[in-house]
Amino acid sequence: QVQLVESGGGLVQAGGSLRLSCAASGGVFSRYALGWFRQAPGKEREFVAGVSWSGGARSYATSVKDRFTISRDNAKNTVYLQMNSLKPEDTAIYYCAIDPRNAYITGIAPSSFGSWGQGTQVTVSS
Repeated sequence: QVQLVESGGGLVQAGGSLRLSCAASGGVFSRYALGWFRQAPGKEREFVAGVSWSGGARSYATSVKDRFTISRDNAKNTVYLQMNSLKPEDTAIYYCAIDPRNAYITGIAPSSFGSWGQGTQVTVSS
């Protein structure tokens, strides 16, 4: 069972940048697709970005495309989310999760993912 731990969140002004990390342990990390999700107060958890097992295929939510970049380093068992040009509406708790059945992102529903981390808070001030 893979265990995931997110880090890198914080408070940033609009227009700023943050880099989130998600470190994996306890299982086979490199075979599976991973996703970043976020959940704002009073809203459902939503897909932000996903990456295939090798890092070669990536997908993004429309709201973050061209601002966020997902990447992974299988040698370090870590996936990253570089967030640029942050907006107040990006404020949320950010989670990473693994798709235990697929090497590629085949869907964006949170129910398709597992081994959720505890999340890291990102707050963007206007």
